[in-house]
Amino acid sequence: MAAKSGNGGSTNADRVRGPRCIAIVGPFQSGKTSLLESILERCGALSRAGSVKTGNSVGDANAEARAHQMSTEPNVATVEFLGERFSFIDCPGSVEFLHEMRHVLPAVDAAVVVCEADDRKAPALELVLRELEEADIPRFLFLNKIDTATRRVRETLGILQRASRTPLLLRQIPIWQKGIAVGFIDLALERAFIYREHAPSEIVPLGSEEVGREKEARFSMLEKLADYDDTLMEDLLGDIEPPRDLVFDDLARELKQRHVVPVLIGAAERGNGVTRLLKALRHEAPSLAETRGRVGVVEGGSPLALVMKTWHSSQGGKVSLARVLRGQIAEGDIVTSSAGVETRIGGVIELKGAEQIRRPSAGEGEVAAFARLEGVRTGDALAVGKTRPGIVSSVAPPEPVHALGIGVKDRKDDVRLTTALARIAEEDPALMVTHLPEFGEMRLSGQGEMHLRVTMERLSGRYGVAVESHPPEVGYRETIRGKASARGRHRKQSGGHGQYGDVVLEVAPQERGAGIRFIDKITGGVVPKQYISSVEAGVRDFCQSGPLGFPLVDLEVTLTDGSYHTVDSSDMAFKQAARIAMSEAIPQAKPVLLEPILAVEVVIPSDAMSKASAIVSARRGQILGYDARPGWRGWDQINALVPEAEMAGLIVELRSATSGVGSFSARFDHLAELAGKSADAVVAAHALAQAR
Repeated sequence: MAAKSGNGGSTNADRVRGPRCIAIVGPFQSGKTSLLESILERCGALSRAGSVKTGNSVGDANAEARAHQMSTEPNVATVEFLGERFSFIDCPGSVEFLHEMRHVLPAVDAAVVVCEADDRKAPALELVLRELEEADIPRFLFLNKIDTATRRVRETLGILQRASRTPLLLRQIPIWQKGIAVGFIDLALERAFIYREHAPSEIVPLGSEEVGREKEARFSMLEKLADYDDTLMEDLLGDIEPPRDLVFDDLARELKQRHVVPVLIGAAERGNGVTRLLKALRHEAPSLAETRGRVGVVEGGSPLALVMKTWHSSQGGKVSLARVLRGQIAEGDIVTSSAGVETRIGGVIELKGAEQIRRPSAGEGEVAAFARLEGVRTGDALAVGKTRPGIVSSVAPPEPVHALGIGVKDRKDDVRLTTALARIAEEDPALMVTHLPEFGEMRLSGQGEMHLRVTMERLSGRYGVAVESHPPEVGYRETIRGKASARGRHRKQSGGHGQYGDVVLEVAPQERGAGIRFIDKITGGVVPKQYISSVEAGVRDFCQSGPLGFPLVDLEVTLTDGSYHTVDSSDMAFKQAARIAMSEAIPQAKPVLLEPILAVEVVIPSDAMSKASAIVSARRGQILGYDARPGWRGWDQINALVPEAEMAGLIVELRSATSGVGSFSARFDHLAELAGKSADAVVAAHALAQAR
């Protein structure tokens, strides 16, 4: 057996490998911000760790995060540990803000996934792990709140493994006293540690009652590593104790090659397990050179950075959080973005939560905020000079699942609202702002109720714009069931030239989606050709709002007869005559209301299938089928047709029934007739709104 080295790893552990960038991710309320606080305290960046509950943490410093006690955007802090520089980026865990993580991941070396022994949060953990798997990020799993765990770690690991497609590798096991985890055994070091409150754990002799557990758990860890190392496999088969340096090198290699996800344990609020986590990151997390290879950044060339987040501050203007992947970037440098935008670095800022420290430059591997990069977007690459960088890390924004119609309380704030929304949408690409002239509505769409609530709070708190909201308008239409014919005659004499137009129109229904078809059947010149286009214009103008108050669709209008006056006829007169004929014919043709129907695909954990089905059915949804969600073990999907009018708040109900992880996608499918009391209620409400 190899001698036990004092540093617990290979000699490579002492080699400085450049500043590292680590994302802290995990489900909502798993303890990510608390872990960042403990890391800052352990590294001497804080004299005392703050708390989310008391609102004095370095992370979650913005007003919305404080108010809701949840991360709403990434938080950054840089520390030094054993001579190496680490930037930690604490990412939101709520599914409504999970998109913020996607723009951070391309630039990081590794991620720490914070989770807890709660099987109800396993689906949320799976969402996070999927993001990391798809982004190809090496990851550790930090099993938090071990001090309050009620089940054995092996049992917990079985639950968590269902959320990960990559094998979980248990690196530590707890030491139990009276059912409480008071310390841990590091299986790689073969050492026992007792937790100390907000202090490094104390090394203690391995108790005789723990030796059997340690040997069994260590052998299980080595077996998994041996799947990827023939030398280690030979040692195990020959009952030879492998050298410790070989074990640590294997741990580092299998992490970097994404063969395993190492699992460490601790309690972030108490600072337990933090030192061992930091040492694992120091020795095993990939270097900047390895990250460059993953992203596609070659050695040499002009300095280059990736933008991970954009903010607009009320005093300092626009700030772009970025990681320098190559070279050094200084204040005043001219940079060109991957979108071809050329701009100048207005300042270099190191962030520690809300605290800003001005610096002359940011070096290779460091994370910094660059000031006043106008035209540069989240996800852009930046290269010093006038050459456009060849890499792009932009991530497509997720489809919105919740929407509100919004407007200002005071009309004088209209321009300010437009400006504020443009800035907020630049900060958060998952927000969508659309203007719908048909309804005179500005619509704000996003990832859920809290996502939009936080946006509204930013509008009022940061930009001073008081906003009102309402459910989004529904795109009702109307059509006809029968045929009818009517004459429209517009005659007006007011001195000099008068106005005269006379047409006979026939209307008939068409199949869904056919639109409005105009047919000219005039013979003998009773309506001169130069006025035919005006008749059609009058028809289409009338169709913008039918007798029920909504746009008319799917009908055929035929011009069959008419007359004209050689002096008084005009384009305007025939356009008005067509409107009169339509207003007479359409009410006789049995007008009917149409409502938009959406094709909806709901995705939920399998155990929530019955609840989700009931939610969809209660919204007049027609369920077309059920199926397993492709590539997702333990998840199902429901395909249904749901009226657009029933979609408001659907995501809120689904998330409530699925511990926050259910979601859906929707697209327009067809228009369907709506009759009876439901149609009467829609028409009456629309008429009332128009009268106001």
